[in-house]
Amino acid sequence: MDQIKTIKDLENLYEPAVPNAIKKESTFLTPEYKKWVKKASFFAIASIGPDGLDCSPRGDPAGGLLTVLNDKKLLIPDRRGNNRLDTLKNIVFDPRISLLFLIPGINETLRIKGRAIISINSDLINLFDREGKTPKSVISVDIDSVYFQCARALKRAGLWELDSHVLKQDVPTAGQMAQSATPGFDGQTYDEELQARQKKTLY
Repeated sequence: MDQIKTIKDLENLYEPAVPNAIKKESTFLTPEYKKWVKKASFFAIASIGPDGLDCSPRGDPAGGLLTVLNDKKLLIPDRRGNNRLDTLKNIVFDPRISLLFLIPGINETLRIKGRAIISINSDLINLFDREGKTPKSVISVDIDSVYFQCARALKRAGLWELDSHVLKQDVPTAGQMAQSATPGFDGQTYDEELQARQKKTLY
């Protein structure tokens, strides 16, 4: 297997970075980056722990996904989930995180790298009251860099194009996937109860 093993060999394989791709990276949220991230309703958060890397999704209506405290700090609610705590455990182990934000219908994305802590400060937690429910903790992110990614990847994927959307019946259900990994698991019952359970436990 032919393999690139050095940075020099890698850089020799590609042309130099586009100058603007370097210049548009910022160490803080510019006014326009701030406007952009406030419109986001989804991001993926990457973290690192003793068992390696992890990446998980986070979502909320635009405006409730996070709070921009200032141009160097974000506050993110840890909404109700499965209690594996993969991301939170990793943050305790290593504060470095990376965020990738998406806005439905927009092909550009925004990347943020920084360092995080987990706060249980009641004033911060109460910022994210939704339907009378608050998160158990808040992830506070100190920003190291912000970078907006061009549209090529999402355009190639046709992510927001209806013609590229996959029908539910063309992929395994949540229950089927769980059953494939867990012998004896009742995937059919899981699927039948899923919608009601998710509605009840969303927040």
